Amino acid sequence: MAFGIPVGDIKLERSLKQDMSRVEDLLRSHIQGDYPLVVETSRHLVEAGGKRLRPLLTLLGAQFGDPNKNGIIEAAVVCELTHLATLYHDDVMDEAALRRGVPSANERWGNTVAILTGDYLFAKASDMLADLGPEAVRLQARTFERLVIGQITETQGSTSGLSPLDHYLKVVADKTGSLIATSARFGGLLSGASPQDVEGLTRFGEKIGIVFQLADDVIDISSESNESGKTPGTDLREGVPTLVTLFILESNDPADAELKEILAKPITDEAVVAETLKKLRTHPALKKSRDLLHEYAAKAEEEITGLPDIAAKRALVELCQTIITRTS
Repeated sequence: MAFGIPVGDIKLERSLKQDMSRVEDLLRSHIQGDYPLVVETSRHLVEAGGKRLRPLLTLLGAQFGDPNKNGIIEAAVVCELTHLATLYHDDVMDEAALRRGVPSANERWGNTVAILTGDYLFAKASDMLADLGPEAVRLQARTFERLVIGQITETQGSTSGLSPLDHYLKVVADKTGSLIATSARFGGLLSGASPQDVEGLTRFGEKIGIVFQLADDVIDISSESNESGKTPGTDLREGVPTLVTLFILESNDPADAELKEILAKPITDEAVVAETLKKLRTHPALKKSRDLLHEYAAKAEEEITGLPDIAAKRALVELCQTIITRTS
């Protein structure tokens, strides 16, 4: 078992552990600097931990070529730095008080410092990326473009004729799926994997990124612990639409009228949050959400059926199952 994934191959597990240790070391050393406050704020979320899903996918993607080639560890760090930078900005926009079980940077140092810390991490990612060549730089730029567009369209709301649910899934693909797809793609590209395998890894990454976010949506309702790194019902308190609540908001069932009214805005009363969570945990929308989650996981697995049958491929399949298991 490595990083919560039953790898089932001792050699691969040993390789992943060694390379993830190198990723962690480089991640921490790369944000060192001459300004103590910047170092402190930058290390805040690094030290808080996290699943390190993006670097792991880079390393797994590299198994389909030569995993010892130069630049793979650096690319894994670039993906994690980019992810961390977006978290600092997201927490400011969401006015979040908690991230990964610790006070958010904006809660601790204020919005200005949190935003600038995110910018600093983007700069550090770009600095490392420059050594990986123009193709890597272009890939990162296009990924960053999708991240920004996803955030803007989420803020703006659906204006393209999409239903609220389809709009939400598109936002998730841009905000979450794009960087996870790039993480897997970096591994394939830099290791010299075949073009077909690189494309399969990229499509897998995008879909597993969507699965990952939808799983968090389900956990925010179904879990009675801080499993996702935030207090259950956080999205309800913030009035943030998620998969479960969108299914209800699109419902035409008269029995959902009262619940739809409650879900249409942030819930500030803790007693109402508790009662709403209780109702949602037995509502058909939760099952529909799990069903859609399983559907996307199956699509993700389909994308890698043509990849060589090696231990890394089996690990990617297990990753799908592990994410689903979190929501059971």
